[in-house]
Amino acid sequence: MIIAIDGPSGAGKSTLGKMLAKELNLLYLDTGAMYRGVGLAVLDANVSFEDKARVAEIAENSDIKLIGEPENLQVFLDGKDVSARIRTNEVGQAASIVSAISEVRKILVEHQRNLGKNSPNGAVLDGRDIGSVVFPNADIKFFLTAKPEARARRRYEEDLEKQRATSYEQTFAEIKERDERDVSREDSPLMIAEDAVVIDTSELDLSEVFAQMMQVIQENSAKATSNLT
Repeated sequence: MIIAIDGPSGAGKSTLGKMLAKELNLLYLDTGAMYRGVGLAVLDANVSFEDKARVAEIAENSDIKLIGEPENLQVFLDGKDVSARIRTNEVGQAASIVSAISEVRKILVEHQRNLGKNSPNGAVLDGRDIGSVVFPNADIKFFLTAKPEARARRRYEEDLEKQRATSYEQTFAEIKERDERDVSREDSPLMIAEDAVVIDTSELDLSEVFAQMMQVIQENSAKATSNLT
């Protein structure tokens, strides 16, 4: 089973993806963490984001691994645990920039496909183009969205809890900037796949969204079983 979860920054994709993967015993792939790994590698190499060829070279040569259970996922870049470093606002912005580079996307999409296909039970993947590009034939596709204000509030509270927040105003500005970059990039822009189930999480808590997603998965599984018989 391949479950695709797409949506803008701060919509709850990662948290809910981890919850589903744990519940269903599937591999969890945080594709955003992979782009953050590339962004961090570019920053560490002190390479200009304008040098797209060099950025793509870094993406090609970077060894990015996601290790551990969904709720304790660790991200390794070239053998070093960068789980905390990739969650800074600076790296988040860097990830947004590198994700708009076509060659970088091609490299990581191929990696994501291989990981998903080679997982014994299947996988839950979240990102911006999972259902539309990475796995267009995914068994189930979700698109999680929320008002920018709600997403900025969640991201700010999360950053505040982890002592990396600046201000709500800055977080909101960064969310809006990432939204614009995500929908306007030429290669694999953020979009809703035709067969995706859209859930607006603005006024819902995690348990309510999780329940809705599990209901969709159970109905899909029941339909698949019925078709087989």
